[in-house]
Amino acid sequence: MHFESLQGWLDWQESLHPRKIDLGLERAMRVYHALNLKNEKPLTITVAGTNGKGSCIAFLEAIYRAQGYRVGAYTSPHILQYNERISVDGVPVSDSQICAAFERIETVRGDTSLSYFEFGTLAALDIFWHSRLDVQLLEVGLGGRLDAVNIIDTDVAVVTSICIDHCDWLGETREAIGSEKAGIFRSGVPAVIGDPDPPESLLQSADRIKANVFCYGKDFKYNKHAQSWDWVADNNILSKLPLPALKGEHQLLNASAVLQTITTIQRLLPVNESAIRKGLQSVNLSGRYQFIDGYIPVLLDVGHNPQAVRALEKYLQHSFPSRKIHAVFSMMKDKDIKGVVEIMKPLVHDWFITPMLNSRSANEQMIRTAFEFNKVDNVSFGFSSFKETYRAAQTESAQGDLILVFGSFFLVSKFLAGLNQEISVDHDYSR
Repeated sequence: MHFESLQGWLDWQESLHPRKIDLGLERAMRVYHALNLKNEKPLTITVAGTNGKGSCIAFLEAIYRAQGYRVGAYTSPHILQYNERISVDGVPVSDSQICAAFERIETVRGDTSLSYFEFGTLAALDIFWHSRLDVQLLEVGLGGRLDAVNIIDTDVAVVTSICIDHCDWLGETREAIGSEKAGIFRSGVPAVIGDPDPPESLLQSADRIKANVFCYGKDFKYNKHAQSWDWVADNNILSKLPLPALKGEHQLLNASAVLQTITTIQRLLPVNESAIRKGLQSVNLSGRYQFIDGYIPVLLDVGHNPQAVRALEKYLQHSFPSRKIHAVFSMMKDKDIKGVVEIMKPLVHDWFITPMLNSRSANEQMIRTAFEFNKVDNVSFGFSSFKETYRAAQTESAQGDLILVFGSFFLVSKFLAGLNQEISVDHDYSR
């Protein structure tokens, strides 16, 4: 099969495999070995977890690039363009590079059916190998054990915070989910655990395969000050580090795990303190507490589960304590909508529910049920588009208020895409 455009390839991939999510390594592994006969790879860091994966990848990328290394990062989902998923030295790769990788995959896959995500993962690995990187950063899309990125034996495995999410695929308890995340661990390989209260299943899995484990609170931690923070690990201390450019105290937890990760492979990929400081200050990640100033400012966040939204609640209370908050909101149907609404109920003045044309999105009745369950009645439905929903929130807002757009990657994507369509002329869209 051959297509002239990236969109042509992606549309075909969406229809090729019978299941959009089909966990398992056999198919991707078979094609990867045909694609890369010598099974060669750059130094690899694999990051799994429920929340914080994207932030950890962003920190690692910024610090290693500040040191002068050539870095590839594979993340998902994207916000505006598919190319965002595969970047080299901080720049999304071109359509032509991705199409060329898809061509190489198609040449060797034979009759092996691949999912949309498996195609993307293999393309990223292929592009990274051809790019002669110093290090590749791989974000697990779903779980860990059976996620396509796990076909690569990592040089450091990182597990961020773990909470209840993707229950249909990973289980309904933190212990079940922890077992899946632990699938990226390897015998004798460093495993950095950034969750302050990790599931026992995660620790037991690491012990069973004899991974070299480093846990937050035991092997490393952070101390926060008013305008700086310290990273502490055994006899290694980095004092008065700049607060990360990514906002929210939970980012110090992510940054702490990242510094431990860097330390574990310091002999393979040395990094000095200057690069760490520069990386912390230069790190950038769309959709995570992204503040857009203006007459009525906007805060964007992709948080879509209770753990992420609790962190958002704390950030709002600390950073916008006296603001009247108007929420533009929607979520995917497999998420804990009731739990998210319960957390945000005390902070949000009124809610504006936007329709989402996505098969995974919650429909109006699902969202109504969540608000009724939480006895929240200051909710507006019935909008025909995101733009109309956002305009309604603007109309009800006054100077000094805050519009909060949150609940899913798709929602944040709608807002950012609208910047080029003049959603609002009232904002200075500098970040």
